Parts: sequence; C-alpha cells; structure tokens
Amino acid sequence: MLVQEEIKQIGVVAKESGVPIKTIRYYEELGLLKASGRTEGGFRLFHSDVFARLNFIKRAQSLGLTLSEIKEFLNVHDQGDLPCEHIKVKLQDKLVDIDKQIRQLIILKQELEGLLSGWQIIPETSEETICPIIEKNK
Repeated sequence: MLVQEEIKQIGVVAKESGVPIKTIRYYEELGLLKASGRTEGGFRLFHSDVFARLNFIKRAQSLGLTLSEIKEFLNVHDQGDLPCEHIKVKLQDKLVDIDKQIRQLIILKQELEGLLSGWQIIPETSEETICPIIEKNK
C-alpha cells in the first residue's frame, strides 16, 4: 500500500515548526531545505520531511555548528549516507575551540581582576591619556 506524503504550505510549516517563514525561505536559499513546488498563488510547498530537517538544523545550531557545516551534513544525508562520523569530527573540533576560548577567558578574567584590584582614582587629567590606569597596565 502506497502512503501519500503530506505536502504543506510554508505558512503551515512555519506555524507547526515554530520557525519563521523568513528563516525557512533563507534555509531554502542556502540549500538546507527544498520546496517541492509552489501553489498557484506562489506559496512554497514542502513535504512533511521538512520538519525533521528543521529539527536537525535547530539542534545542530544549538551545538554551535554553522549553517555551512549543517549543509555539508545534510548533503551527505541526501546522498543516502548517515553523516554521524562527519558530525562527530566537527563536534570534537568545537570542543577543542571551546577549551581554547575558556583558557583565553580565564587569562582575561585574571587581567581584569588584577586591574580592578589596584584601581585608584587619578585626579590629574591629561589630553594625552584617556584612562591612565588602563594605559599603564598594558
């Protein structure tokens, strides 16, 4: 028995997915989504699998993946393969980047704490300096 796939207009997809119409159009423009056609009035039509794709896109973005990276994964999927290994590598790279950012933030925090712990009011004004405390602690 053949099951007829449900086709929905972009407004219905937006309402049911919680993704704004403008964003859905943008994803289509980037190649993340493919409309299955248009109505006589010009509204985009999507197959029901659009919801799984939108959920994947939203979840991948929440993990710090870019739309460009997500498109790569969807292309692998569209070729009939699972992109899980590709995703794993990207997520490991993100973890390395986050560790680096954390180290940089710790250094910045220590620098700011040191600067603020020695903060003093400088009564003199000079046209050559903006804030002597910051400038002398380079």
